[in-house]
Amino acid sequence: MNKETAINPFGTERIGTLTVRYAVPSVISLVVNSLYNMVDQVFIGQGVGYLGNAATNVIMPMTLILMAIAMMLGNGASSFMSLHLGKGEPEKAAKSVGNMVTLTIGCSILFLILFEIFLEPSCWLFGARGEVTSYAVDYGRIIVLGFPVFMIGVGFGNVIRADGRPKASMTGMLIGCITNIILDPVFIFVFHLGVKGAAWATIIGQLLNAVFYIICLFRLKSIKLGKTDFALDIAIVKKIVSLGMSSFFMQIAGTVVIAIQNNLLVKYGAKSVYGSDIPMAALGITMKTSQLITSIALGIASGVQPILGYNYGSGQYDRVKQAFKLSLSSCTAIMFIALFIFQIFPETIINIFGQESELYMEFAVKCFRIYLLACFMIPSGMVIGIFYQAIGKPIPSMVLSLSRQIIFLIPSMFILSAFMGIDGILWAGPVSDALSGILSLIVIRAGWNQIFHPNT
Repeated sequence: MNKETAINPFGTERIGTLTVRYAVPSVISLVVNSLYNMVDQVFIGQGVGYLGNAATNVIMPMTLILMAIAMMLGNGASSFMSLHLGKGEPEKAAKSVGNMVTLTIGCSILFLILFEIFLEPSCWLFGARGEVTSYAVDYGRIIVLGFPVFMIGVGFGNVIRADGRPKASMTGMLIGCITNIILDPVFIFVFHLGVKGAAWATIIGQLLNAVFYIICLFRLKSIKLGKTDFALDIAIVKKIVSLGMSSFFMQIAGTVVIAIQNNLLVKYGAKSVYGSDIPMAALGITMKTSQLITSIALGIASGVQPILGYNYGSGQYDRVKQAFKLSLSSCTAIMFIALFIFQIFPETIINIFGQESELYMEFAVKCFRIYLLACFMIPSGMVIGIFYQAIGKPIPSMVLSLSRQIIFLIPSMFILSAFMGIDGILWAGPVSDALSGILSLIVIRAGWNQIFHPNT
C-alpha cells in the first residue's frame, strides 16, 4: 500500500461507510433529476395534454445522444482519474480531466448547430406524426439551445464525485432540478407558454447547474488543473473514450430503442383501438416513472464506481469484492420493491400525470404491468457493467451495457409485435430485462477469478 493509498479514505475507510457517503448523494442527484423529468410530464400533461407529453418523448432521443457523449467523457475521465490516483499518478489524472472539459464543450457546440439545422427531420425520425409534430418542434427548438450547459452538467458531475466531493456533485444537480421544478408551473400556467415554457424552465435549470460545476472543477482537491491539461492528448483521449464507451453505447442504445419503439407504437397503435398517439404517450410516462426508481439503483452503482476504481488500482481486491457485492444486492432489493409498486398501484401513478380517456388509462395500466414485469433483473446488467468500467475493462462493460437494449430489446420488439401487435412491444420489455440480467450474471461468474488473479 503506497503513501497515497494510506491517507486516502477510498483505500482505508469501511466499505459500508464509504458506500453510504458516496451513494446517497449520487442517488439523490439522479432521483431528483428523474423526478424533475417526471414533474415536466405532470405539468405538461395538466397544462397541455397528452400530446405535449408525446412531444417530449419525441425529443428525448436527441437529449439521450448528448447525454451519451457527456457520460462517455465524464465516466471515462472519472474512471481514468480514480485508477491513476490509486496508482499515485495525479498528473495523469489531471490531464484526463482537462481533456474531458475540452471535448465536452467542443462536442456540445457541434451538436447544437446540427440539431438546430436538422430539427424537423429528426422529429420525424423519432416518431413525430400529425399533431404531435408541431408540439415537438416548438419544444425541441428551445431545448437544443441548452445542449452545451446540459452536457457540462452531465459530464462534470462524475469527475467532481471522483474527486471525493459527492455532496458538491449532488448540490449542482439539485440546483438545476429545483429551479426547473419551480419555473415549470410559472411558465406553463402563469405565462401560458405551454411546451415552450417547459423547455425554457429546463434550460435555465441546466445553466445554473453548469455554472456551479464549472466553479467546482477549478477547486478540485485531489488534482490541480493547469492550462496544458486542456490541450488534447490523443493517447489520453483514446483511454477516456475506451473507459467511457459502455456509458456511450448504453445511452445511444436508448436513443435507438426509443426511435424504433415510437415508430412501432405508431404503426401498431393505428391498427388497434388505442390509436397512434395514446400508446406513445402512455409508454413514455411508464418509462419516465421506471427511470425514477432505476435511478436509485444507478445512483448506488455510480456512487460506488470511484471506490471500485481506486481500490482496484491500489490492489486492494477484498475491498473491491465487498463494494461490488453490496451494491448489487442493495440495487436488486430496491427494484423488487419497485416491482410491487408498479403491479399494485399503476392507476394511482398514472392519475398524477393528468386525467385522460378510459382507453388511455387502460393502455397505461397495461404498460406498467407488462413492460416493467422483470424490472428486478435490471440491476444485474447495470451494476456489473459499471463494475467492469470502474476496473478499467471497457469491452465486457460495453457488451453488457448493450445487451439489454440492442441485443435483446430491439429484436424482441420486432418479433413479438409481428405476432402480438401493440401488446408485443410491451412484452419485449420483460423479455429483454430478464435475458440481459441472466447474461450479466453468467459473465461475471465466469470471469470472477480471472479479474482478481489475471496470471492464473
